[in-house]
Amino acid sequence: MRAYERLLKYVAYHTTSDDNAPEDKCPTTDRQRLLGQALAEELRALGLTNAHMDDYGYVYGTLPANCETNRPVLGLIAHMDTSPAASGENVRPRIVEQYDGGDIVLNAEKNVVMRPKEFPSLLDYKGQDLIVTDGTTLLGGDDKAGIAEIFTALERLIQENIPHGTIKVGITPDEETGRGADHFDVKRFGADYAYTVDGGKLGEIEYENFNAADAKVTVNGVSVHPGDSKMKMKNAILMAMEFHSMLPVFENPAFTEGYEGFSHLEGIQGHEEQTSLHYIIRDHDREKFEQKKARFQKIADYLNDKYGADTIVLKMVDSYYNMKEQIEPHIFLIRDAEQAMREAGVDPLVVPIRGGTDGARLSYMGLPCPNLSTGGHNFHGRFEYIPVQSMDSMVEVLLNLVRMK
Repeated sequence: MRAYERLLKYVAYHTTSDDNAPEDKCPTTDRQRLLGQALAEELRALGLTNAHMDDYGYVYGTLPANCETNRPVLGLIAHMDTSPAASGENVRPRIVEQYDGGDIVLNAEKNVVMRPKEFPSLLDYKGQDLIVTDGTTLLGGDDKAGIAEIFTALERLIQENIPHGTIKVGITPDEETGRGADHFDVKRFGADYAYTVDGGKLGEIEYENFNAADAKVTVNGVSVHPGDSKMKMKNAILMAMEFHSMLPVFENPAFTEGYEGFSHLEGIQGHEEQTSLHYIIRDHDREKFEQKKARFQKIADYLNDKYGADTIVLKMVDSYYNMKEQIEPHIFLIRDAEQAMREAGVDPLVVPIRGGTDGARLSYMGLPCPNLSTGGHNFHGRFEYIPVQSMDSMVEVLLNLVRMK
């Protein structure tokens, strides 16, 4: 079975995770378990040992070495959940065969069209076969494409009797919520190092990610009837707007790229009595990251001094850190990935992640774990697509990695 065929099968499962689930709930959505069970069964059918889904919804399996070797144990990891940023239910993919370089009508009824003018990366794939959405949901290649590529590589290893060392497989839930490594059992997993297959454009290799924090700002006001509110009302909505206005205008995702960090307002809700703001704070540079967090605290302190104690309640929690310092002592992982890509006819491109992966946290948990591309584009939205040929190439990359070790 080719990788794209597996992807088409996996995207039929609704596996959207939930940012608002209780902290002790794992996975955050029970529907992820349905795919997890199917993946565990597929690993068993392929012949992996100890293939199972644990109580937290993590899927594990082992492909024992088929030759005498003292090779280190390699781990391959992907995640099963999809982003809550767009619907992941009733995904209806289709394949645009031999793409001609023009506009792609995803949904004629709703007038949803994917155009090279807005998405110029499309032009890199003229003549190739593109898996697209119907314009109403995301596709789910992030990261079901990674799962499909790993499982297809495993199948090839077994069917073609390719010599290999011990390979560990891990499929996590809840990566999109930042909880994907919360219950990952690194010790029982038993790999010396690993790769997540969770990136974008074919050829990308990533080992520098954002330092990340989550910030919740609760603004407590006083609601009084507007006809009798002079010198009494403290409108929480307006104070929340004031808080946001004190952040640097151009330090937001719409104005940043590369290594530039940002503070991103993800959500706002409330009324005069209480309003809450939800932010994510990101920067590759640890010192700048800490400065951004300090700015949040300074604004909160200023407004509390202005309006009274506990008007602004700020809660910040670090989510993950830049894995660069954990990977650099094992830089051979990057060099191996570059070589594996070249041997598969893929030009490697080492780029920073403007986000995070399970690999970032796993690297700090003692499992060095850089990230590899899946070949997909426009994740988390209706215009997501992935070339069939890119998925085939990633299978070859994974096989080359295994042959090296």
